[in-house]
Amino acid sequence: MVIVALDFENYQKVEEFLNLFETPIYVKVGMELFYQEGIEAIKAIKAKGHKVFLDLKLHDIPNTVYHASKCLANLDVDIINCHAAGGIQMMKACLEGVMEVSAQKNLAKRPLVIAVTQLTSTSKQMMNQELGINGEVVDTVVQYAQNAKIAGLDGVVCSPLEAQKVKEVCGQDFITVTPGIRPTSTQANDQVRITTPQMAKKMGCDFIVVGRPITKAQNPKEAYMNIKKEFLGE
Repeated sequence: MVIVALDFENYQKVEEFLNLFETPIYVKVGMELFYQEGIEAIKAIKAKGHKVFLDLKLHDIPNTVYHASKCLANLDVDIINCHAAGGIQMMKACLEGVMEVSAQKNLAKRPLVIAVTQLTSTSKQMMNQELGINGEVVDTVVQYAQNAKIAGLDGVVCSPLEAQKVKEVCGQDFITVTPGIRPTSTQANDQVRITTPQMAKKMGCDFIVVGRPITKAQNPKEAYMNIKKEFLGE
């Protein structure tokens, strides 16, 4: 599944982009759009039939994350996330909030809850020297993924380079959502741990998140379809 990162500063630009598509797609709403437009943007996107990954990366004490996740679950989004660095109890609290709201609303399917491991902008040098975490990035990612599984979460956000290892350790049903996807002809920008859509599929990625290579393309719809075909092997 391809998720398009709606990295726009206002809803008007989001609407212009979404109007290019005749059928619903899967989109990611991040901090920039959510902090600018709020829940009304989510409601408008959902009203058009699109699926939404609300990427706010909750990270606080367990009680705060519990209440925040309840608020987000009430928006009827399809995926929410938190930082694995917050620990097992915090991740459990995030899931608990979502499950509670889903039960109250009698939802047939609750939102997926996933944990961010290491951002795709994190290099080994940065992790070791700035974050104070020794070892290889993949080892930290796998450790965080194991903690997320213990907490009962559905999966993790990781780079494509770690997806296969996460699957080996946590099981094939454990979802991997992977940013850092760049078609061969595009620039890496500020991401470090990246790969192509085709390689991402081979590495075991379930969802790939693609932003600028689609949203900044001369023909965004064509770029989306090409990336989707490459990922699905069509």
